[in-house]
Amino acid sequence: MKLPAAARAIAVPASDAVEAARLRDTAAFDAAAEALAAQDQERTGRVLGAVVRMLVEESHQDGVDSDDVRAVLAHCVREALAWQDDVDPQVVLVLLAGALGVYDPEGDDAPPKALAQARHGALLIASLLRARPFADYLGLAFDEIARAEHHDG
Repeated sequence: MKLPAAARAIAVPASDAVEAARLRDTAAFDAAAEALAAQDQERTGRVLGAVVRMLVEESHQDGVDSDDVRAVLAHCVREALAWQDDVDPQVVLVLLAGALGVYDPEGDDAPPKALAQARHGALLIASLLRARPFADYLGLAFDEIARAEHHDG
C-alpha cells in the first residue's frame, strides 16, 4: 500500500502497535504505542476509529446493539489483561463508542491522553482482527477518510 508521508506516519506505528499487541510483545508494543501517540491525535483517532468501526460492523452484520458493545469491550479487556495490567475499560469504551459514533465528549471530564488512546486503540483493534490483515482495514480507512475530506472540501 503506497501512502503519502502523513498517512505513513500513522500507518507504520499503528501497524507495529497492533502486531505487537497480537504477539503480546510488551517491549515492541510500548515502543510502537509511544510512536503512535506522538502523531496528530485527531488524524490518528479518525483512522483507528474507522478501522474499529469496520471491524465491529463486519463481525455484527445484523447491526450493533448495547449487548454487542459490552461483548466487544469485555473480550478486549479480558484479552489485554492477560499481558497488560494497566488496561482501562473506560478508555476502551470511549474509543469503541467514539468509533461507533455514540460517544459524547461533552459529557466526559476529559478525553483519554494520547498514549492511552494509542495503547488502548491498538489493543482494541488486535482483539477484533480475525482473518484479514490490519493493512487491509487500514487502507480502507485511509480511502474512506480521503473520500470524506474530498466531499467536505
